[in-house]
Amino acid sequence: MHYPEPISKLIDSFMKLPGIGPKTAARLAFHVLTMKEETVLTFSKALVDAKRNLGYCSSCGHITDVDPCHICSDKSRDGSMICVVQDPKDVIAMEKMRDYNGLYHVLHGAISPMDGIGPEDINVSSLLVRLQDETVQELILATNPTIEGEATAMYISRLVKPSGIRTTRIAHGLPVGGDLEYADEVTLSKALEGRREL
Repeated sequence: MHYPEPISKLIDSFMKLPGIGPKTAARLAFHVLTMKEETVLTFSKALVDAKRNLGYCSSCGHITDVDPCHICSDKSRDGSMICVVQDPKDVIAMEKMRDYNGLYHVLHGAISPMDGIGPEDINVSSLLVRLQDETVQELILATNPTIEGEATAMYISRLVKPSGIRTTRIAHGLPVGGDLEYADEVTLSKALEGRREL
């Protein structure tokens, strides 16, 4: 189908977003055409503002509009614990739970030799600098339960072990409300491995 050039460019722009295929991109583009001009301008300004005004915290690597970020500068947080995650989205997920009051460290990826990503390509060196602070007593490794996430957690735990800092890994297993019959073998194995006494 041949579209006028402006709509074609808009469709192409939407297709650059993850998970957006040609049909969804066309639907979004045509929806934009039905929006009021002021709404479209507000939307486009929000995109530009987010790109220009957001950066990464120099301490933990979380996405922020101030440096250090709100979490790192919050004196009520427990500085003796650092939770290591792969992406800024993981910090947001942990914060929604409201059970964790420590600090974070965002790696911005995971070790993946198949993709050519080594330890030097993720935010590990600044974590080691942070761990020199004697207030840190526990490092919680909350990388994703994938081969890459597990490899990253093992790599970091080996680096940290000699320092004497307690290093823990978040548990993996069955989701609340899930059925055993639908769980894959790896998930079931991790759930059994992480069992605890009641």
